[in-house]
Amino acid sequence: MKQKPWYHKGLCFECTQCGDCCSGASGLVVFEPEEGQAMAERLKVSYEEFLERYAVLTDDGWSLKEVPAPNGTDLDCILLQRDPESGKTSCSVHQARPTQCRTWPFWPGNLRSPRSWHRAARECEGIDCGPRVPLQEIEQQRRATPSILGVR
Repeated sequence: MKQKPWYHKGLCFECTQCGDCCSGASGLVVFEPEEGQAMAERLKVSYEEFLERYAVLTDDGWSLKEVPAPNGTDLDCILLQRDPESGKTSCSVHQARPTQCRTWPFWPGNLRSPRSWHRAARECEGIDCGPRVPLQEIEQQRRATPSILGVR
């Protein structure tokens, strides 16, 4: 009989629009061609223009570009928008954001153990806040996570 995952009762998460998952040290936000097409449509540009303006080709495939963050130290995803008055952030293609973004924080690496979940919580104020996300939804997100982000 397969053992239940440590998070079988669900985990609490609610996005606070802090933008910390879209800003910080350099990293990759990989996307599939279909996702790139959807983001291009959302931005009302051709796919070719989208790749030229918003993406970079890496060893792992296409990734969203990064731009200097307002603090002068970190990097922001090129699609991150900041509201200077409220401090809240949003994604300029939120409805068409890549799977990597949609599945945060339920990535395999964050779900390995309670310790890894709490480590992720130090970077994300929405972890352990808000409504409880049921196991079925967590597993769906974990399985959808791009393989570059860890073993499924």
